Amino acid sequence: MKGLKKQRRIQIIVLAFVAMGVSTALIGYAMKDGINFFRSPTQVFEAPPSEGEVFRIGGLVEDGSLVRGQGETVSFRVTDTNQTVPVTFTGILPDLFSEGQGMVGTGSMEAGVFVATEILAKHDETYMPKEVIDALKEQGVYQEAAPGS
Repeated sequence: MKGLKKQRRIQIIVLAFVAMGVSTALIGYAMKDGINFFRSPTQVFEAPPSEGEVFRIGGLVEDGSLVRGQGETVSFRVTDTNQTVPVTFTGILPDLFSEGQGMVGTGSMEAGVFVATEILAKHDETYMPKEVIDALKEQGVYQEAAPGS
């Protein structure tokens, strides 16, 4: 009898591990489309992403680069002051989106142009996304906002 109980216990443990492995694999597969890696314009230039790969790009909207096309289409350039990437977006831009300000966009590269499906902009005069700050610090051009400004 003891051998049968021990064998049954081992079968249950093995079955539990198999179930956990399968559930982990299914969760990972379901989340793969929801994971978007952040890249600065310099990283995009140094290691171009594959066509159709969805990722996030962030930096500053280059001054003088914002061009409004027909309808809701806009184009501009995003920079980290080292490299610049052209961006197009069809849709309504956030109210606080403007030249010289921080932004993060989600989309993919098509023929050397980042085609954004979503644009996020700063939400007050001092906020900048952490990824953008890190990329600008890496380039040595980020300066902290003065306290009380």
